[in-house]
Amino acid sequence: MKISIEKILEELQVLPEYENQIMLQTVEGQVDPFYGIGRLYNWRNTEDQFIHPVFDIPYTNNILKELKMFRTRVMRMNPHTCYSYHVDMTKRMHIPLITDKRCFFVIDDEVMRLPADGMCTIVDTTKKHTFINASSIQRIHIVGCVNES
Repeated sequence: MKISIEKILEELQVLPEYENQIMLQTVEGQVDPFYGIGRLYNWRNTEDQFIHPVFDIPYTNNILKELKMFRTRVMRMNPHTCYSYHVDMTKRMHIPLITDKRCFFVIDDEVMRLPADGMCTIVDTTKKHTFINASSIQRIHIVGCVNES
């Protein structure tokens, strides 16, 4: 699926101010765009319950639905930062919006780069991994959980 990064970035202009993450999907009855961020034990729902759109962003919401993504969020990462080395419960679909060649994953000691070229990629985050932004720009991805079948 070829995705229009420009259309997504335009739609994301309606999002309220946020630091590093904001949810694009939530659970039924929830309106807080920050509910679902953080570790699983911090909330009373499972990841696959996060399927309801938070914002009126039709193009982006349609992509999330077509790709069967859940618990999807916009994730920003500041320059010269990295995440801890960790594992996730499910694989993640990444849609890079703004990135640089000095932004990369390390998954089981292998380096992986994802360009912002309108493509989406499933990343096996059930393996030990981290992400490093060694660039001088803020990296922005849409990241959602997926079940491969």
